Order: sequence, then structure tokens, then C-alpha cells
Amino acid sequence: MARPQPLLFIFFLIANSFNADAAGVKFELIHRHHLHPGDPLPPRKLVHSDASRAQAISRKVRSRLNASGELPLHSAADYGVGQYLVKLNMGSPGQHLVLIPDTGSDLTWTKCRYKCHDDDCGRIKSGHRSRVFRADRSSSFKTVTCSSTSCQTDLADLFSLTICPSPLHPCAYNYSYVDGTFALGVFAHETVTFSLTNGRKARLRNVLVGCSESSTGRSLLGADGIMGLGYSPNSTAAGVFGGKFSYCLVDHLSPRSASSHLIFGSYKDANVSVARIRHTELVLGAIGTFYAVRVRGISVGGTMLDIPAEVWDFGHGGGAFLDSGTTLTVLTTPAYEPVMAALREPLRGFERVYYGEVGPEYCFNSTGFDERVVPRFVLHFVDGARFEPPVKSYVIDDAPGVKCLGFADGGAGADASIVGNIMQQNHLWEFDFGKRRLGFGPSSCT
Repeated sequence: MARPQPLLFIFFLIANSFNADAAGVKFELIHRHHLHPGDPLPPRKLVHSDASRAQAISRKVRSRLNASGELPLHSAADYGVGQYLVKLNMGSPGQHLVLIPDTGSDLTWTKCRYKCHDDDCGRIKSGHRSRVFRADRSSSFKTVTCSSTSCQTDLADLFSLTICPSPLHPCAYNYSYVDGTFALGVFAHETVTFSLTNGRKARLRNVLVGCSESSTGRSLLGADGIMGLGYSPNSTAAGVFGGKFSYCLVDHLSPRSASSHLIFGSYKDANVSVARIRHTELVLGAIGTFYAVRVRGISVGGTMLDIPAEVWDFGHGGGAFLDSGTTLTVLTTPAYEPVMAALREPLRGFERVYYGEVGPEYCFNSTGFDERVVPRFVLHFVDGARFEPPVKSYVIDDAPGVKCLGFADGGAGADASIVGNIMQQNHLWEFDFGKRRLGFGPSSCT
């Protein structure tokens, strides 16, 4: 069964005392491999969950017929998955946490201990070591009661449970993701602290978060939880931050010093020329929580490829969307095959490298490679806008002396195509709910 439309974003369900005219929210986005020493994992190691994620999204598709704030984002290659990470402080006093921002989900939660009775309190039922938010040490942590209207009605879209042993018992949830990750816990209101674009610190009170006492999933390796960024028609994002957020993803193999930012509200990127910003329609609610776009077709080397129009038609179960949680760009088979054929042709002079069933299908020995031999890949939107990623975003470095075409086949049964996070790199992406518009332009993301 398809998941219901999402309800909210973190940072948007906040106390009325927050001044929307103040400087907005800025988070640093961090590559995962910047958090720990060691060589970053190659793309073929980052895509283990892409296939199951794409298949689950397709099942979901078939079931349907001037303040600004900034958080730094870092790349996640070292953890074995292709997501980016954000850091923030939660609770009073604040406790440091690292979360995965996910445009495909709508609940924000952290691994957490609500009640502690023994020395095992700092641990959690999870397959991997990570920080655990100690709710018992926070004076601002307040659970949502299971007897409240919020639990019984408003939070149903976030999989609140109907179990209510007593009126004051916490409202529980059982939240699952398309890649098999799940989280069990209780809803609460908490205080979150972050940096504003003017350099000052801000504190948001009464933020709705999930306190997950049990969680599992390979996609959480090294992270403490998930920041749900999926579209929510019921959130208060429009009223607080002008109904928009943006991000810019640094190269997944960039040096440890590189980072970019996740911005809530309006933001001017000094690295992006206004003249180079393009806009296209942002289709909300067409593919679950995801941010969809209307695609007319794909060209390679200036030639439009023969791809059936139904591939991009939402009315026929097709379409395309951006996803920060998918590594490679996943195309349905009718689009994947002509794209790969067009890009393979100029690479036939390079020795093939085979990895079996893991990772990208087409890899090659890149000795003597010059990206000028690769034809330009262009995504054409219905309204005339064009997305032209640099060659390095679709002919990607995999290992010393090895490059791969950064596409995956969604399969014959797939419906929607996915613009993955490697394809999105080195561009600023701005999601404007009020105007239902997606803005994008090349940027160094620094």
C-alpha cells in the first residue's frame, strides 16, 4: 500500500514565537567520508540500496493512478551509502547529532533513549554503533500522548500506532522505508539549535521529532537518524521560511575540506550567476513525497533519443523526480537502453572493466581518457528548460584508472525515473512550494 501524503518537515512545526523575518536556517552538508578517516567508497559500493529503493518507489507510483536558514551538507561515501549528512544539536542542553537528509521521506527522527534504568542506556537496538540521543537528559523533551488528537489523527500519516495503554502514554510509531530501513519509537516535541545565515545561533522550540528506540537498516550506517525532507502540503514551511528550501551537493569524492549547504528559505549563492539559473515546474504530490519534474526527453550529443512519451507521463504511471537518497541516476528500461547505447559508442576504444552484478553496468579502463570524447547528456523539460550536467556527473570515477557510466536500469517493471545525487552534484537546487517551481544552476557548492 502506498504511504499517505507526508505531514511535516522538521524545523517547520515550531512555536509561534519564532521570528520569520530573522535570518534563516543554514545547515552544512557533509560527505559521509569526511566524518571518518579512510578512503571513500567507490560508486559501485554506494548503490546497494538503489535497486530496492527504486522498485519500492515504483510500487508506490503504481498505487496512485524571506528568512533563510542553512545547514552544511557533507558527502557520505565512507559509510557505504550514497547519502549526505547534516549536523545539529537537539535538546536542552544540546546533544550533537548527525542525520541523513532524505527528500523521499517525511519523518525526522533520531536514535534515542526515552527512559533509562541501567548502564545499557547509552546503547540502542541497532545493528551499528552511533550516538544515541538521551531524552532523559533533556529538560525540553516532551512526549506526545497517545490519547491526544495529534496522535490519533494528525500523526496517522506518519504511522502513529493506535495502541494506548493509558491516556498519558507516549504516542508510538512504526515507520518503514523503501530500502527496508525501519524505526520504532515515540513522538515528542523538542528544542533544536542551528546556525543562521547571518552567523548567529537560533533555537526552535516544540519541534516534532521521533525518538526511535529501535531501528535497523544499512542506509543508516554512521548516521544517528533521518531528517525527512519529503514534500508536505500540510507543513508550515510556507508560513515560516517562505515555502522553499535549497541544497548544493559537493562531489562525492571531494576532499575532506569541501562541504556545501542545505538552506531553508531564500538564499543567494555567490557561486551561482543569476543569468545561469534555470527554472522548471515542480510537480508536488504526483509521486508520493518526492519532488517530480515534467520531462520531455533526453538528448545525447545533440540528438534526441527515441524514448516513448509514456516514460515521462504521470498519467500513465511514469514520470521523473529528484532523490537525495539514490546514488546513481535510475532510468526505466525504455530510457536506459538508448541512453547507454549512445554513451557507450565513443567509449568502445577503452578496455571494459567488469564488476559482475554489483554497481554500474558499464565501466572501463580510463587510461588516456579525455572527457571531450563523451557526448553531452541533456535532460529536456516540457517547458523548455534544460539540465546539462558536467561529464563527471555521468561518467563517474569509480577507482584509480576506472570510470563508469553513472546510470542504473530500473527494470522493465519500473515506472518512475530518478535523478540521483551524483547527477545532482555541483548544482544549486531550489525547491519553491509557493511558486511550484524548481530552480537549478551550476555551482561549486562551497
